Amino acid sequence: MEKKGKKKVLKDKADAVNDDDDLCWWFVHKGIESSFLCIAVFGLLVRATVSLHPYSGAGNPPKFGDYEAQRHWMEITLNLPVKEWYHNSTNNDLSYWGLDYPPLTAYQSYVHGIFLRYFEPASVSLFNSRGYESYLGKQLMRWTVLSSDALIFFPAVLYFLFVYYGNHSSGRKSDVAWHIAMILINPCLILIDHGHFQYNCISLGLTIGAIAAVLAHKDLVASVLFCLSLNHKQMSAYFAPAFFSHLLGNCLKRKNPVLEVSKLGLVVLGTFTIIWWPYLHSRDTVLEVLFRLAPFERGIYEDYVANFWCTTSILIKWKRLFATQSLKFLSLVATVLTCLPSMVQQILAPSRKGFLYGLLNSSFSFYLFSFQGK
Repeated sequence: MEKKGKKKVLKDKADAVNDDDDLCWWFVHKGIESSFLCIAVFGLLVRATVSLHPYSGAGNPPKFGDYEAQRHWMEITLNLPVKEWYHNSTNNDLSYWGLDYPPLTAYQSYVHGIFLRYFEPASVSLFNSRGYESYLGKQLMRWTVLSSDALIFFPAVLYFLFVYYGNHSSGRKSDVAWHIAMILINPCLILIDHGHFQYNCISLGLTIGAIAAVLAHKDLVASVLFCLSLNHKQMSAYFAPAFFSHLLGNCLKRKNPVLEVSKLGLVVLGTFTIIWWPYLHSRDTVLEVLFRLAPFERGIYEDYVANFWCTTSILIKWKRLFATQSLKFLSLVATVLTCLPSMVQQILAPSRKGFLYGLLNSSFSFYLFSFQGK
């Protein structure tokens, strides 16, 4: 039995090496790397061009728009102790662009803040930099967004393509080129990130990397990457049901499901613990951060979010007829029920194709029915 086990392990390793060789052969043989490079260069040029245009709130006190929000987070993370980043105080007025994303966004703001402080210290000076809109400061901020795209989102897309199209029998070069273009030249992502100083490319890049890892049967790597994505922007929760159900289904299919589930659980808990470590010293501090991530007081939807609640509010005045607590429950039930069919299917019979459909289903469920006060 022991010899058979060793032979199986060696065979699995050999198959994995052969699969990687096949992927490399296909990728080079089809010339996809040249297509990716050309489209990537064009995508970067489009991003740089968009960044030349104005943004909302420029020169408009008291809050000065999207640029000021990101700049202010860099100011706060650079000048205050980590435990005070989400705490309302005289040094950190949360009503003025208070941090409302998970800790990984705060750490990213800190790193980018160091970059800004090196070239223009006045742009991140505590209190004195509010409303600071110098040309150099804006250009430095643009470069932080562009570099995030180039270093995280683009490589993640390349990894996804490498895994998704990695066989001899599928994927014509023209099809793959269109696929690359649709992802890298997505107008929504470019306008939001490079027109308005956002960093969705980081959380989306981590999510795409996690999807590719799932398709490559690297579940532990996928878990780490998706946990990082969740801890960068809470909107990544849109994909959480698909990841949870598929990975759980994979574990249940294996020889020792309890061990497999335990390994995934430890990886998830370990990743969250590392990221949240500065806030785990007290329950109140954790709740302080969590309340910033879920601002239910803003209502079930904002007027420009065309989800189910906003669209039907023409006929049913949800905000007027129901209390916030009731609306939270309604949105939770609707979101779970619409996610549930694909989740059950993936737990019972996980597959790569089913996982991709599950991602589509869960993202639509969250977009249409979740509580979108943000």
